[in-house]
Amino acid sequence: MKVATINELKTELSALPPAELVELCLRLAKFKKESKELLTYLLLESHSLDGYIASVQEYIALEFDGMTTTHLYHAKKTLRKILRITNKHIRFTGSKQAEIELLLFFCRKMRRCGIQIDRSVQLTNLYVQQLRKIEKALETLHEDLQYDYRKQLDTLTFA
Repeated sequence: MKVATINELKTELSALPPAELVELCLRLAKFKKESKELLTYLLLESHSLDGYIASVQEYIALEFDGMTTTHLYHAKKTLRKILRITNKHIRFTGSKQAEIELLLFFCRKMRRCGIQIDRSVQLTNLYVQQLRKIEKALETLHEDLQYDYRKQLDTLTFA
């Protein structure tokens, strides 16, 4: 089966009556949890980006608090899980500012969680990769915001 392009889907959706469009959205949300989460964000939480970022940060903090640091293997798995969830919420917002704030928060929590990042090549690479993503997103923001976020980013880089 050939999958339609975004443009084709857009034209088809614009031709549908509103009631049928609602039915399609609900049917789509039934099949995949991520679709339901995205629909929840778009309908209920997209009007307050700061509140959404705060709730995601709270969730990330809870996940870090529940992380076990006794075994490096389990810590790595948990960090990857937290990062996967963080990236999902970044995709939902589609905002570079939200991306920077959430990744800065993730990196801060990662530095403070008690794991020695430099003991593991994988964790070092994961951390440095997030710093690069923040750098790349910073380039798209206004100069004033860049300055504020760059100061925060400088505190997270390795000495």
